[in-house]
Amino acid sequence: MVRILWPALVLTVGAGMARAELNSLFPRADASPETATRASLFAPDARMGFFAPLPDRIAPTSVAPIIVAPIIGTGTAAVDRLLSLIARAEAGSAGYDAVQHGARVRPVRLPTQMTLGEIYQWIDDTPGQPHAIGRYQFIPPTLRRVANVRGFGPDTPFTAGVQDALALVLLEDAGLSQFKASALGRRQFMHNLARIWAGLPLPNGRSYYEGYAGNSATMSWVAFSGGMERIWPVGG
Repeated sequence: MVRILWPALVLTVGAGMARAELNSLFPRADASPETATRASLFAPDARMGFFAPLPDRIAPTSVAPIIVAPIIGTGTAAVDRLLSLIARAEAGSAGYDAVQHGARVRPVRLPTQMTLGEIYQWIDDTPGQPHAIGRYQFIPPTLRRVANVRGFGPDTPFTAGVQDALALVLLEDAGLSQFKASALGRRQFMHNLARIWAGLPLPNGRSYYEGYAGNSATMSWVAFSGGMERIWPVGG
């Protein structure tokens, strides 16, 4: 697998645990967490029991922990623009501080001001409600899995850079490296993305998880395919 090396977030490793050292480049005022108005959630891992089993989920690829993580996903690089396109479907204007609107008991602080351990504690303390959180609306089993892949422990701040690093694991699950190497077609890559992020549409305009746990596509296929073509022009 090709390692993706980005300069803006450096992790130090100690006692077997990597610790993120970058805070958001765009700090927010101290306030209650914003609420994501979207119904979409990350497709859950059926083995964790968060939802009932789902059919035909793509199997995660093996991704080794990477020592450097990506820059904030609001830049102009192709992967940053893809992250922003996904975030548009998942979190809307709430961005990195989004909390799924169905959560009756929300975190007491903005998600970007919490550590992963504090988020896990909030999840454990508030059973029976949705817990999708952050710019990419991570649900608990997904959050724990990708944090483990990255080597992020409970003391890791849930900053913008950390959220982007976690989302990159899922982009690789969808076949990002294969797509960039022309070993995976655009349409199949988009289909794979829609199987991970429920807010993204299939060609029929519906979510892969349409109607499941309140999920629906939050952008049109035209917007999704047009956004992808602007990022990676056909023949470019």
